[in-house]
Amino acid sequence: MRCRGCGSDGCVTVLDVGRVPAADHFPSATEPFDPSENANPLAMAVCPTCGLAQLEDDDTVTDEPRGIEPQALRDQAEAAVSDVAAAGLLHGGTVAEFGSPHGGTWLPLLTERGFTPIDSARSGAADVVLDCFGIMHDADQSAAFARRAALTAPTGVLLLQFHSITTIVTEGQWNALRHGHFAYYSLTSITRLLARQAMVVTRVWEYDLYGGTILLAAAHAATGAQPDESVHRILTREEHARVDDPGYTAALQQICTAQWDDLRGWLVDASARGQRVYAYGAASRAVALFSGARLTSHLLCGVADASPGKQGRRMPGTDIPIISPEELVAATPDAVLVTVPDLVDEVARRFPTLAPMLCTEPKKVSA
Repeated sequence: MRCRGCGSDGCVTVLDVGRVPAADHFPSATEPFDPSENANPLAMAVCPTCGLAQLEDDDTVTDEPRGIEPQALRDQAEAAVSDVAAAGLLHGGTVAEFGSPHGGTWLPLLTERGFTPIDSARSGAADVVLDCFGIMHDADQSAAFARRAALTAPTGVLLLQFHSITTIVTEGQWNALRHGHFAYYSLTSITRLLARQAMVVTRVWEYDLYGGTILLAAAHAATGAQPDESVHRILTREEHARVDDPGYTAALQQICTAQWDDLRGWLVDASARGQRVYAYGAASRAVALFSGARLTSHLLCGVADASPGKQGRRMPGTDIPIISPEELVAATPDAVLVTVPDLVDEVARRFPTLAPMLCTEPKKVSA
């Protein structure tokens, strides 16, 4: 395949999950599970030229019920905008945002600072251009970066936040790979892709969100802007880890298989002991996990989710129903597997009776 970012040939497959359900189609709970749902190939490849990790192919059609933005994401957005403002990078009076299908927006945080929003789909330029987990959803990565560069005013700033591939590898987050997510960035690869648009990364901030998230500020190279120490520090760290080498990301293959086995083994043991296990978070990242572990409602009783659009549906590729958080509380489960670790604190605060049952890994409650 050709690289989605730089167009080079010879991308190397590093993670092949096999055939799984479309991660963005949640059937009605009244619609019986059909094994043919497990029909969509899912694999990650890495470009040896620019280092971009990317979705190898996608034969699905986006159809995901819109989720509820987690409190952790809203809190992090406020911290990020404050950090950028403190760095003196919020100049001018106009702002444009490339949104994410997962919901959430930073625009109110900029409008309260006096910025006027403009439509990112129209011609023109904005002094501040925002992209929080949006660009990864573009199949044509080269064109996506070109659009963001074109929308950024000559002396403006592009603020782009992404889930780091170094986090994905070091934390074993193989299920970050999913249909509709076409790219997985290191600072190294994203710096190269921005350079193709004559933009330079000038500063970065790191956050704990999703285990490790990076926010970068980029400017047009014509301004003479240069990377600061924060950029050099992460680039040096990534160089030592050889993150642009396909072998770095290939470690996810073994992790993937092990997690399937661990999850199924834990649930089989729990069922044998008469324990009822539920999950919280009908996230798209859980689809391949549940499918690969061959889960059914006999092993995982249900998945609670705060989004009304997902309640009354079932997890793709399984017969596991999606229920409301209130139904989860009423079920008095023996354990609750939280599929998105960033939700743990929020769920514990909102439903304190569930706090002792919450876990993010099967091994934590396997005894």
